[in-house]
Amino acid sequence: MRVFVTGASGWIGSATVDELLSSGHEVVGLVRSDSSAAVLTAKGALAHRGDLDDLESLRKGAADSDAVVHLANKHDWGNPTESDRAERAAAETMLDVLTGSGRAFVIANALSGIVEGRPVVETDPSPAVGSESDRGGSENLALDAAVRGVRSAVVRFAPSVHGRGDWGFVTWLAEAARKHGVSGYIGDGSASWSAVHRTDAARLIRLAVEQAPAGSRLHAVAEESLSTKAIAEALGTALAVPVTSIAPADAADHFGIVAHFFATTMTAKSTITRDLLGWKPTSPGLIEDITSGAYTTVVA
Repeated sequence: MRVFVTGASGWIGSATVDELLSSGHEVVGLVRSDSSAAVLTAKGALAHRGDLDDLESLRKGAADSDAVVHLANKHDWGNPTESDRAERAAAETMLDVLTGSGRAFVIANALSGIVEGRPVVETDPSPAVGSESDRGGSENLALDAAVRGVRSAVVRFAPSVHGRGDWGFVTWLAEAARKHGVSGYIGDGSASWSAVHRTDAARLIRLAVEQAPAGSRLHAVAEESLSTKAIAEALGTALAVPVTSIAPADAADHFGIVAHFFATTMTAKSTITRDLLGWKPTSPGLIEDITSGAYTTVVA
């Protein structure tokens, strides 16, 4: 298949490009810069210039492909309304192109905010509905397109999609540990996260492109629950710094923007996903990744 990938140069997107290419697919990646285009073409993919605000570019990328993987997001923490607006417009544009075609549209979402008090399961609908909601309600928008002849699927990612070179949440925790000389957890450290290695996540995306039935909710979750204290202890070992509890009132000063997420339990199951697509995570777990040195090097 010819697969159009937005976010092709990102942390998950770059691994997805590699996975699709290694499985014999042709990949067209959305890129904003010459340097990103050069990296893509060196891999054997095609570079398609544009961004989330260039709707005509998105329209053409989707129209000329057999499937779309939508991973890009502005992630503007200072202006989430703008991120949500751009996400909604981009998803609407590409879904309109794919309507009636039966082609695959795989879109990313997070696990946070779906349910509270228990792990999220694939049958749990996202409460984000409509353009004013989180991520512009793009998960429900995509799933609703199944009745319009789009083979749409949502991949919900664990809060830690980890691996060497990661620039996400665990990297921010490692940076806080270096800055303060201690690896911290909040309160008693009982808040928990799910986790998945980026190579396992990329393989799930490829399986979704190839096999997922229309209207599927899929969970990129290899490890259901790791306590934030265990994560902090692993970072302490890897960085050779003490491990300590950080009072909730001091968490924002210590961790910065990641404090809110590190204080929040975000866990999920992936039983339905594994049974549906035969997905079996095989890469190292998060604690193993940390203690083996994946986060000891500062990410540029």
